[in-house]
Amino acid sequence: MQKPLRQQQHPLIRQLADQLEAVWQRYFDLEPYHLPADLGYVEGRLEGERLTIENRCYQTPQFRKIHLELARLGNGLDVLHCVMFPRPNYALPIFGTDLVGGHGQISAAIADLSPTSKDLQLPTEYQSVLKALPKAEFSQPRELPAWGDIFSKFCLFIRPSSPEEEAKFLAHIEMLLTAHCQQAIAAKPLSSNAQTEILAGQQYYCTKQQQNDKTRRVLEKAFGAAWAERYLTTVLFDMPNGTV
Repeated sequence: MQKPLRQQQHPLIRQLADQLEAVWQRYFDLEPYHLPADLGYVEGRLEGERLTIENRCYQTPQFRKIHLELARLGNGLDVLHCVMFPRPNYALPIFGTDLVGGHGQISAAIADLSPTSKDLQLPTEYQSVLKALPKAEFSQPRELPAWGDIFSKFCLFIRPSSPEEEAKFLAHIEMLLTAHCQQAIAAKPLSSNAQTEILAGQQYYCTKQQQNDKTRRVLEKAFGAAWAERYLTTVLFDMPNGTV
């Protein structure tokens, strides 16, 4: 019997996936968020190798969609992608983290709380909490992409260079996500007339993320352009429709 996908992936991806779900379960009663039936688990071929994608999605009173995607291409590429989209009636940033690895090495690790306000600044209470977190130092910082103005000044984007740095990244994520969950639980819902800016912020975030050409190219090669567009706009970065 074949092992679950995360058991086949790089240990850091498995550990982070387990950690994310553990923190969510600690703070929320998770309800399922239903994706289109054909997009929850997907298999395709890319340059002769099997591409497997597994999606898990949840929702809570504060979050319209909590998405965890795991993907594996042959034995050469492992990916974890996670985004927590707040409901439009909560003035919360967007938590996101990604890991990309290949041949036993993690080449990219990113974590952030992206602002949804018009001025692209995090709420004051979030800035206070994040400034108080222990500063994580890493030997190989990476540059954000050209479309990366959606990320906050607290964004961490690195190439972990050792098992110690991988453990430090995991610890940082746990602190970041715990703080976010605590802020979300304490947050008060907004009135309907205050939601326009939040919706616009989420839509801007999704539009920018959809400009990630690397993701689009891989999906197009494996499944075709129309499928890739549907997956990007339905599963990865769907636009909020204003309902709460």
